[in-house]
Amino acid sequence: MNLLLIEDNRDLASNLFDYFELRGHTMDIAHDGISGLHFASANQYDVIVLDLMLPGMDGLTLCRRLRDAGRYTPVLMLTALDSLNDKIAGLEAGADDYVVKPFALREVEARLQALIRRAQVREGTSTLQVGDLSFNTGTLKVRRGERVIELPPIPLKLLEVLMRHSPRVMPREEVERAIWGDSPPDSDALRAHLHILRNAVDKKSDQPLIKTLRGIGYQISNEQ
Repeated sequence: MNLLLIEDNRDLASNLFDYFELRGHTMDIAHDGISGLHFASANQYDVIVLDLMLPGMDGLTLCRRLRDAGRYTPVLMLTALDSLNDKIAGLEAGADDYVVKPFALREVEARLQALIRRAQVREGTSTLQVGDLSFNTGTLKVRRGERVIELPPIPLKLLEVLMRHSPRVMPREEVERAIWGDSPPDSDALRAHLHILRNAVDKKSDQPLIKTLRGIGYQISNEQ
């Protein structure tokens, strides 16, 4: 992996650098948001590890600027803020995943590798359709009727998983395994991504398609 780490805690940055270097990966480091944005804009990386609380420019602003500039390098956010609203804010800013501090270095590595795999490998191209919702898995275009829907990578993958199995109700554990493999994040992660997906797909429509069956799982269906 070729990584960019944007982290102002120099001890933590040094630990991450030493770990990934020993594992055969390469890493650039920026210790403030402005330098991090310059690195991310000027170079090609497999993945970016981004702290939220940074001098010069915070991680949310940095991530938004990258996405607004058309840079879609996968971003893993590091945060000490562990409320659901904090996590949703990070994902809505364009992050693909997050890890709450303190964390295990092996978990960070596993999440980064999963992000890279999702960015590089797609399942067979097809157009999925549920009611007036369509998803072209080749072009990654999502439409609800005439409305174009923009989604970050993990909510997009969540949508694909639910649509491929529609109208079946998918247990939470099965959904998490389909998205994160054997390294699922903390219990709020799926809720946060589902919140973003539901807002994008259902908020402006009279008929909600994404359904939560408490204690059972999730479903996408146009059945009443």
